[in-house]
Amino acid sequence: MVENSPSPLPERAIYGFVLYLSAQFGFILYLVWAFIPESWLNYIGLTYWPQKYWAVAVPVYLLITIVIGYLLLFGMNMLSTCPLNSINTVTDNYAKSQQWKNYHKEAIPPLRDISISEVNQMFFLATKEPCTSN
Repeated sequence: MVENSPSPLPERAIYGFVLYLSAQFGFILYLVWAFIPESWLNYIGLTYWPQKYWAVAVPVYLLITIVIGYLLLFGMNMLSTCPLNSINTVTDNYAKSQQWKNYHKEAIPPLRDISISEVNQMFFLATKEPCTSN
């Protein structure tokens, strides 16, 4: 039986370490391909490499894809958000079915949505005394 522990299982730790080493090796190989001149690579027998254009184009394409993804996410969130004059910004179907239960005076009340009429009553109708400022 596995205990509840924040440390990963040994198998996961090994897989993570292998992934880390593979990523480091791939990055170093990318840097070698990108910065060492083509003639040097041909001299040591490494002849089948992509064009140097892709050393710059792939990171730029990835960056543009990430930026477009964030813009699309922002746009989808703006489209799915209700307008400010919508009743759905005040309440929803779950708040309408909540029931008020009696509880002890000194106890903490259960968590629930407060209706807009209760909020208005608390803030605007609770005190009838005039404000005096000196």
